[in-house]
Amino acid sequence: MIVAESIEKVRAQVAEWKRAGLRVGLVPTMGYLHEGHASLVRASVARCDRTVASVFVNPTQFGPGEDLEAYPRDFERDCALLEANGCDMVFHPSPETMYAPGFATYVEILSDMPKRLCGKTRPIHFRGVCTVVTKLFNIVTPDMAFFGQKDAQQLAIIRRMTRDLSMPVEIVGCPIVREPDGLAKSSRNAYLKGPERTAARVLSRAVALGQQRVREGERDASALLAAMKALIEAEPLARIDYVEAVDGVTMEPVTELTDGVLVAMAVYVGTARLLDNFTVGDNTPVCAQDASD
Repeated sequence: MIVAESIEKVRAQVAEWKRAGLRVGLVPTMGYLHEGHASLVRASVARCDRTVASVFVNPTQFGPGEDLEAYPRDFERDCALLEANGCDMVFHPSPETMYAPGFATYVEILSDMPKRLCGKTRPIHFRGVCTVVTKLFNIVTPDMAFFGQKDAQQLAIIRRMTRDLSMPVEIVGCPIVREPDGLAKSSRNAYLKGPERTAARVLSRAVALGQQRVREGERDASALLAAMKALIEAEPLARIDYVEAVDGVTMEPVTELTDGVLVAMAVYVGTARLLDNFTVGDNTPVCAQDASD
C-alpha cells in the first residue's frame, strides 16, 4: 500500500491509474479506524479497480470546546487495517497541507439541511465537512466515494453538495456496522469508560424499539419519538442531544412515518457523543437483543 502525505504524490499516482483506464474509489476517514471503515474499504475494492483512503482529522469541522485535540489517533494501526482490506493508497496529509496559511475559502450549503439535527449544536460542522470533502474530491478525483449511514445527515449533505456542484463522483452509502450487542461502531466509542460502555447500548435499544413500533403500525412521529426518548432517559448515564424524525433527503422535520423517513439521534454517554439512526422501510435488525432488555 502506498502512503502519500503530499497532494502531488496522490495526484501523480491517480493520474497513472486513470491513464490505464482504472476506476478509483475514495473512502474519506478521520482515522482511528474500525470495522465500519473496513466495510467501506471493502465496498470500494468490490466496485473499483483502485481504492484510496484518506486519514485526516479535519480541524475545520470542530467547533470551540469540541474534541479536536482529544480525538483518538493511531496511524500505524490504521494502515494495517487499510492494507488488510485491500486499500491501494492512504492519503495522510498534515493540516498545513490541506489548509495553507491564509486559507479563506469554504464550501457551505445555505439551505436548512446543515442546521438540522447535529447542526443545531455544531453550527460550523458541516461547512467543514463540505470543504474538506470537496478538497479530497479535487485531489483524488475519484469515480466513487463511500460513506457510512451512521452519519446519515452527513451522507445526505454530501449527496446534495455533489449534485448541486455537478461533481462527477458517485456517492455510495454503506450500512451501519455494529458490535454484537448492537452498539454502532464509532471511533468515539474509545471514550467510553467502564459502565458507560454498557450504558451506550441504550442507543441501539432505542433504534430497535423504534423499528419494532413501526413494524407494529405506528405512523405518528411524535408518539414514536416520545417512546424512544423515554427509553433513553431511563438510562442515568445517557443525555439526549436530539432524537428526531426527518425527511431522509432534505432533513426537514416530519409528522408521519412514511418510507424513507430518517429517525436519528445523538446521545452523550460520558464525554462521548454517539450517533445512531434507522430509516423507515429498512428492516435491517439492530441486534439479537430485545429492545426492552
